[in-house]
Amino acid sequence: MTIAIYNSLTGAKEELQPLEPGRVRMYVCGITAYDYSHIGHARSAVIFDVIVRWLRHRGLKVEFARNFTDVDDKIIRRAKAEGADPLALADRFIQEYGREMDSLGVLRADVEPRATGHIPEIIALTGRLIASGHAYAAGGDVYFAVTSWPGYGELSRKNLEELQAGVRVEPGEHKRNPLDFALWKASKPGEPVWQSPWGPGRPGWHIECSAMSMKYLGESFDIHGGGKDLIFPHHENERAQSEAATGKPFVRYWVHNGLVTVNHEKMSKSLGNFITVADALKEYSAEALRLFMLSAHYRSPVDYSAQSMREATQALGRLYGAYAVARQDGGEGKVGESKVNEAALKKGEKAVWEELKPLPQSFAEAMDDDFNTARAIGYLFDAARAVNKLPPASPQRANLLGHARDMLAEAGGVLGILQEDPQAYLERERAEHLKEVNLTLEMLRERIEGRTRAREEKDFARSDAIRAELAERYGIELRDYPGGTEWGVKR
Repeated sequence: MTIAIYNSLTGAKEELQPLEPGRVRMYVCGITAYDYSHIGHARSAVIFDVIVRWLRHRGLKVEFARNFTDVDDKIIRRAKAEGADPLALADRFIQEYGREMDSLGVLRADVEPRATGHIPEIIALTGRLIASGHAYAAGGDVYFAVTSWPGYGELSRKNLEELQAGVRVEPGEHKRNPLDFALWKASKPGEPVWQSPWGPGRPGWHIECSAMSMKYLGESFDIHGGGKDLIFPHHENERAQSEAATGKPFVRYWVHNGLVTVNHEKMSKSLGNFITVADALKEYSAEALRLFMLSAHYRSPVDYSAQSMREATQALGRLYGAYAVARQDGGEGKVGESKVNEAALKKGEKAVWEELKPLPQSFAEAMDDDFNTARAIGYLFDAARAVNKLPPASPQRANLLGHARDMLAEAGGVLGILQEDPQAYLERERAEHLKEVNLTLEMLRERIEGRTRAREEKDFARSDAIRAELAERYGIELRDYPGGTEWGVKR
């Protein structure tokens, strides 16, 4: 087993070789808790959720930490506007984030530290940086001296001279260099405050992640993740201050996910296209959202729109439809117990088996190749097509469908989809569709019965007209079986 992982620091895919064999330590930057989470937060959470699931599926022990920033300028401003306590406001949004991620099927991290719970560690790390000459105190603030660390800019591929040309010192700051960034901020009236050797104040944004990740994962660990928007300045600054303090490589693999646009525009409250997770879940199912977010490679952007979500919902329905057939006709054996007698396969069965047999390995290869969910999901649809090709009277139908069922169940568990009972999902989908097209179940049954009578009377023109009306006007597809006619939502 070889897992390739793209490293933002080197700009190349590399073989995943954990610092400790069999054990992966991973840290992902969580939210700054000053507002409701949006679909960009959700995509990052879903992507790293799937990465953790796959690494564990491959037999690795994963220790996963995801933080919360619960003291920050944005939190303080929002709390002041609402007349609320900043820490209470942050806690409210952290709790809401947890509920939303639970709804999306995102597994909780092993540890979810908050900045305010790690003030001693932040102060200690800041002290180390001052003692080593990489930071300095000025006017109650403490700043990291960017030019003291020669590797600054390597992660983001930014040139120091270019950066300096576009930065200025804000009023009230005591920096020696405009690029220097705050490790500790002197207290201001009305802000949360803690005592420190440099006076009362609160931590800067970047130092908290270094302090918390080191506490739970060590001074060097395997994977650090987050959105591409965090590469600079947040992750650049994290790397600089951590390696300056310890003299060791901070992170082995830097992993960054692509961002979400809305109707091909950057998401922004000013543009009126700010989509919260809660609002998205009112319109679409959690699994449809997951499928949408995983439908492109994690390093690529995805565009959220009514059309893209409609396509994701329809695609999920196709998978559930095939999964329902595979579950129903695939026998009662446990996952992995389906045995196909290849020598006894009939002609039609052999073609289906040639499609189904390689899919589990193909799925694994896609996931091992830098967690390529886009390609991996394609293999689920290959399985669905194979299921639908299999003739109803095939002698080895149960064994073949059992193989498809196992593949869909295993892959669905990694991706966090197909987690419902498929029959229950399809029944709910059908009920919602009938309501949407303003057609009652009784009216539909009357049309199906009318078509059945027309077929018995060999009035195929009337039979075809009923089928065409249901498809074109109501988006309903009819499927004829030896025992009767079933209906479903047209894909």
